[in-house]
Amino acid sequence: MKIISWNVNGIRACVRKGFLDYFKEVDADIFCLQETKVQEGQIKLPLEGYYQYWNYALKKGYAGTAVFTKRKPLAVTYGLGDKNTEDEGRIINLEFEDFYLVNVYTPNAQRTLARLPFRLAWEDELFIHLQQLNEKKPVIYCGDLNVAHQEIDIRNYKTNKGNSGFTIEEREKMSRLLDHGFVDTLRYFYPETDGLYTWWSYMSKVRERNIGWRIDYFIISEQLTPMLKDSLIHAKVLGSDHCPIVLELNKNI
Repeated sequence: MKIISWNVNGIRACVRKGFLDYFKEVDADIFCLQETKVQEGQIKLPLEGYYQYWNYALKKGYAGTAVFTKRKPLAVTYGLGDKNTEDEGRIINLEFEDFYLVNVYTPNAQRTLARLPFRLAWEDELFIHLQQLNEKKPVIYCGDLNVAHQEIDIRNYKTNKGNSGFTIEEREKMSRLLDHGFVDTLRYFYPETDGLYTWWSYMSKVRERNIGWRIDYFIISEQLTPMLKDSLIHAKVLGSDHCPIVLELNKNI
């Protein structure tokens, strides 16, 4: 089974930059998007053979997530817990026979950290949500999580300490999850490999010089680790300031 996650930073713009070519080439079983930036009816993707699920933000041109899957899920919910709704379109939960898939676009704390308290409270709710799902069946949690967890996950870690996406508080929230039954799949295979980034600033030559951050993840329940085949970053795929990430499992849905 192959699952892709990609913050497309606007699906309409990404389509103009070759999204559909990559989509067809990679032939994923499940394809997750973050930051779609569309409202219902603004785009229709010709994805033959896939069920499409979209979570739109109320605010136009903002946030939003989507999941495309070859296998129809048992159930689909939006947001955390039993609410099945959330204004910013950040979470889609798909239940399959053997696992849950949770596609997330985590709120950014903002440059001034003005939204850090909201972000941390959101992380606490998400932690409870993932734990509750994990009690029922294993979880595959993916998306743009807007945090570089370790120093190895960011090129210039010394100058970015305390900045949005690399605060102690944000990093500790991920550490907590990984201490409670979840595994960062990329670091499972490549624990000490640096230069593995998924986001780069649009500033000149930054991506070419690989001055980036790893803020996109596949995180899974520990009980799924025997099924892991690989966790990859498709850094050469353009179309967004993020690149796609890939999870491969020795398992069919």
